[in-house]
Amino acid sequence: MSPVKVVICGAAGGIGQPLSLLLKQSDLIAHLALLGVVTASGIAADLSHINTKCKVTGHGKDQIDEALQGAHTVVIPAGVPRKPGMTRDDLFKLNAGIVRDLAEGIAKNCPKAFVLVISNPVNSTVPIVCQVLKSHGVFNPSKVFGISTLDVVRASSFVSEVNPAIDPSTRVTVVGGHSGVTIVPLLSQLPNNFVDSLSRDQLDALTHRIQYGGDEVVKAKKGAGSATLSMAYAGARFTLGLLQATVAGKTGVVESAYVHLDADKENTAAFKAKTGLDYFALDVEFGREGVSRILKLPKVSRYEQALLDAAIPELKTNIAKGAAFITDSVAHWPEARL
Repeated sequence: MSPVKVVICGAAGGIGQPLSLLLKQSDLIAHLALLGVVTASGIAADLSHINTKCKVTGHGKDQIDEALQGAHTVVIPAGVPRKPGMTRDDLFKLNAGIVRDLAEGIAKNCPKAFVLVISNPVNSTVPIVCQVLKSHGVFNPSKVFGISTLDVVRASSFVSEVNPAIDPSTRVTVVGGHSGVTIVPLLSQLPNNFVDSLSRDQLDALTHRIQYGGDEVVKAKKGAGSATLSMAYAGARFTLGLLQATVAGKTGVVESAYVHLDADKENTAAFKAKTGLDYFALDVEFGREGVSRILKLPKVSRYEQALLDAAIPELKTNIAKGAAFITDSVAHWPEARL
């Protein structure tokens, strides 16, 4: 096991800083490179005082090549956070160009790196990354992930609040995408007939809270930010799980991820044919090369099938928008910061 270089793009932001702090503690990371428009060097200096073996360096936007060269894993929380009244479409207009430029840098400097996308809207930004990598001939569907782990983290927490007998560490399968109606929690998979203990109103309320948990945080922060700490926790959990598999060789590591379904054609061919989707969030088992296998969608309840029926058209629109941003090459969006 040789520790590796991990790059955080957007390390100065509300997600990037706590994510950097969490990853600095890992013995699987030899070098943590922080890329940001402002204060990345200051954050690196601050973190470098923590007494772990991981080296930390800071890089400005004119040092993107230096930051990315030799990276094993690149995590992308860069972009503008969501504010009250801001839609996912508004976020897309601001963040698409940032993600595109970072993907160009990855294709040039570390084409074999694992790419972990946090920048919203994930349903569209992951297709942007994939299209850029395709255009450079370096796309590997097993190495690009949209981190949808926060939906699982929220679901586990909220389920435990509804029924304290269920430990908050209990994993809830959440599939679909990473926004609103595209988030489909499969609560029927929980043990001890959890769903049967709920009234329809309770089930509706819990499902809605899982789908729109981000709004809850935005409102609570009164416009001062979005879900940064919980997202950093989820991002670190995902990143460290991937490193456990790809660096340390651990088997059986499973996380929810929004992925290109060609990463496991055998297990997803029937689903792709039925839905017409190229991207979908499912439970993914990690291996040395990223995606070892994509777990098939389990049998769902009628209630959950209705949620899926609502999610699929929205996902198709989101995916097409992200892909078209690269393939059409006609969109122009306001420039934002890393």
